Amino acid sequence: MSLTQASRRLVVFTGDLGYNVLRNIVDLDAQVPGLRWLILVHSPQRSIGQLFASQRRNLKKNGWRWIVYQANDVLARLRRPRAGRVPAGSPGREYELAGVLARCNVHVVRVADIHAESSLVAVREFAPALGLSLAAPILRPSLFELPHLGTINLHKGKLPEFRGMPPAFWELWTDQSSVGCSVHWVDERLDEGALLAETVLPRQRYATQRGIQLRLDEIGAEMICDVATQLLLGGMPSRVQSTGGVGKTYRKPTLVQQAELSVRLARLEPQATPMWKRQLKNTYAVLAFAVHRGLLWRLCTPRVTVLLYHRVCDDARDNLSVGVAQFERQMRALREHCDVLSMAELLELNPIPRGCRPLVAISFDDGYLDNFQHAAPILRRYGLPCSFYVSTGIVASDQPFPHDKRRGNAVIPVMSWDDLRKMRDWGFEIGSHTVSHIDCVAEPKALVMQELQQSRADLERELGNMKPVFAYPYGGRHQMNVQRLELVRQAGFAACLSAYGGSNLIRVDRWCVLRRGIHWEFSDASFLLQCLGH
Repeated sequence: MSLTQASRRLVVFTGDLGYNVLRNIVDLDAQVPGLRWLILVHSPQRSIGQLFASQRRNLKKNGWRWIVYQANDVLARLRRPRAGRVPAGSPGREYELAGVLARCNVHVVRVADIHAESSLVAVREFAPALGLSLAAPILRPSLFELPHLGTINLHKGKLPEFRGMPPAFWELWTDQSSVGCSVHWVDERLDEGALLAETVLPRQRYATQRGIQLRLDEIGAEMICDVATQLLLGGMPSRVQSTGGVGKTYRKPTLVQQAELSVRLARLEPQATPMWKRQLKNTYAVLAFAVHRGLLWRLCTPRVTVLLYHRVCDDARDNLSVGVAQFERQMRALREHCDVLSMAELLELNPIPRGCRPLVAISFDDGYLDNFQHAAPILRRYGLPCSFYVSTGIVASDQPFPHDKRRGNAVIPVMSWDDLRKMRDWGFEIGSHTVSHIDCVAEPKALVMQELQQSRADLERELGNMKPVFAYPYGGRHQMNVQRLELVRQAGFAACLSAYGGSNLIRVDRWCVLRRGIHWEFSDASFLLQCLGH
């Protein structure tokens, strides 16, 4: 069924033109050609009296913690550095506000009151077919009934059990084994409209509120695109939410409740070192990074650090994994404190330039599915380039990696070729990690050459990658001997990456690019210290 010009008009009701809202708009705009957008942004101007009354209410609700919270917020804003440089074509740049506002089919109207008569007039004149409520204030019928089909809302929670906000908090507070994400019609009662789609997400062992929220952001973006597309093309069935007292509406938790939940979740995390030792290391890392940024960079040898990851997940805590929320904090830190390079840029550094910001590149080995589900979305959120190195014979299979088999792990899901094609289209670099993750120094020369040639042929066939980079499995000093590296050159690869630590000084040796492994035991401060490459 084709769309008419009238059915191509969408209005977005929102109070926040942040990444998640822009992501929904851009993805749906790409999925359905010819759309026209009116984005109505609720931006109330509060008087000094209203601000004072709000502060008084929060102080009464949260006690002395509110003063500390506000002070920390002000300090964070004052200390926030200018974002570092990233390549122009980095993944996720299409979601930046400036680019969205520059689109000829997008019209943004900021209003002091989304329910004012002038707002209603703007929507009526636009005559939208469908309304999208994305991070919006509570809407009144006079507004949400204006679109011809009605207005749908993305609710990051299971309905009817967890109405209200914020996403994932109350599910964790009540120790639920899963969380939900729903799309429903907007009606007069908060989050009680008929359901159009819902998804349930199992809670992982070490899941945090932020980690779950990031996953819900991805699921929600896919759901809102699918539902909106079906509605525009002819409609889809909905069902009335169940009644009988099972539903409950939640409000924003107090700071006491937030602190209590943080403590409860922290107890689930394994503790590899005593608290005093962690605090001492963190203090040293913070001071060392400050000294380097202030003075030491002028004296140190120019260098670039390549970070090596394997998994981003909350179902494991080992030397191959980092947590989902932890990975987001690390990527935010890179965006704020470092200049991030793509692998292609890094290989052209000759010599490495000197600068006050650390030069960093990001890489992943193996090809686990969580790279696609968790890592890539966070990298796109912060507009950061990254390269992924996959064992092509394990892609789209249930074959375990040799190191997982030795550890007695259950088979961990891996990416499919469709996943990798999407990541390539997003702007990520995809390279080789052999076919079956062999130890290249322990296997016969003929088998090693066969694996190198076959993995390159697989990447060329599936992704069109003519001369990929090779990441050496295991990648220790003794494995990367002269004879085996010569085989990598002969197989036609562009470069070879190691895995035994260190940073690249003065120049980058493309046949032995040094990388530093990152895992869950790195605190935020010690992670930044690793980026310095000392």
